[in-house]
Amino acid sequence: MLNWIWLALIVIGVLLGGLFGRLGGEDGVIDSAFSMAKTAVFGIVLPLMGFWMMWLGVMRLAERAGMIQAVARFLQPVLRRLFPEVPTDHPAMGAIVMNMAANILGLGNSATPFGLKAMEHLDELNPRKGTATNAMCTFLAINTSSVTLIPATAIGFLASAGINNPYAIVGPAILATLCSTIVAIIAVKTFEKLPVFALPPADLPEEKPDESANPEESAETEDDPANRRLGTFGKAVIISALVALLGIAIFETFPEKRENFLQTTGLADLFVVEESTEGETSSAPDVELTDEESIAAMPLWRRTINTISVMAIPFVLVIFILLAALKRIPVYEEFVEGAKEGYHVAVRVMPYLVAMLVALGVFRASGALELLQRVLSPVLTPLGFSPELLPMALIRPLSGGGSTGVLGEILTNNALSDAIKYTAATMFGSTETTFYVLAVYFGSVGIRRTRHALAAGLCADVTGMIAAVWICRAMFGA
Repeated sequence: MLNWIWLALIVIGVLLGGLFGRLGGEDGVIDSAFSMAKTAVFGIVLPLMGFWMMWLGVMRLAERAGMIQAVARFLQPVLRRLFPEVPTDHPAMGAIVMNMAANILGLGNSATPFGLKAMEHLDELNPRKGTATNAMCTFLAINTSSVTLIPATAIGFLASAGINNPYAIVGPAILATLCSTIVAIIAVKTFEKLPVFALPPADLPEEKPDESANPEESAETEDDPANRRLGTFGKAVIISALVALLGIAIFETFPEKRENFLQTTGLADLFVVEESTEGETSSAPDVELTDEESIAAMPLWRRTINTISVMAIPFVLVIFILLAALKRIPVYEEFVEGAKEGYHVAVRVMPYLVAMLVALGVFRASGALELLQRVLSPVLTPLGFSPELLPMALIRPLSGGGSTGVLGEILTNNALSDAIKYTAATMFGSTETTFYVLAVYFGSVGIRRTRHALAAGLCADVTGMIAAVWICRAMFGA
């Protein structure tokens, strides 16, 4: 399906660009094509390469320590129903769990490396290389519609625009993503049974050597670090780390307690700057630890959710690395080995991302998107979409940068009501750039035939958009 969509975006974009006189010149079709190609490489892939390296290194440590397998076993009943084709003890299950957890906590790009690792493991089980399996389509449908507790980016935009109570969209975003996730699962399970999305004949499997006849491999499996148990000392260290992290979490939730602790222990004086040139001492802190007044003004439930978002990444880093070290795993060497995969992932993803962003740039610069808005306006307006929200509904699945620009325009438009601005931010925070996600994830494992993944993802996007509009209308008014 992506072949036809990509072809349509290019051809329609060029034809309409010629018709409207937008082929050349600044921001024309040609300029947009080259600009998006540059953005794909220098604006997205290269900046994210280091990010992917870091998280894939952590993922390798988690795998070696058996942490991911343990989480997957805990969620085994749910995962078995969603991914019946994947063995319950396969590493793909753990990577899928980590990706979902990162999405739920609103960790943004932190979810991508886990997703890429999950796709890599799912491709190991793929007997039809180049064609998406049912498990891959299900995973991406859930990924693009994942329930989100904190739409951090959207909240940040509202706050920067001076909108009162930017956290008001948390509830609507949770409900909207819950609706989109349910529809995504129903759609992907329905589509996979349709003849048009049927799987082609499987490739002949390669003959595998008898593992039982290899004593060296069996011995290595028995000495697998994931199977090693922690002794009394190791358990004490992990418990101590958990207690320390809990203490930090309490300080994040109640910053006044941190201030009292620092004053009592005298540690607050470490941030006093002494100016030797004048012989005077300044009590101004050199480093601003946190905005205590804004956090203290939040209700307790918002403080708690904010703390979860802040502590999620430090918790993963400390516990995973510490657990690996206690199981006598060379953490630095294993981290580096995992990080090397980030480079190879970036190289594999780059061509797919360039192709998709160039097509989207051509389509938008030609005026085709504006024309599509006018055509769909009579259909979307009865569903509750105000004309001001149509650009967000159409651009969000196509372009993250484009939808960010649209959100910025809406939030800075003083003629629009706060209800419209809340709704636009909720739409942004409760949906995903489906075309980007498919290009990155499928491109990382060389999938060319995506089957029903795009259709299921778009069903989830439409549901999330409509749900966001209706829920925000009920909460904030028209």
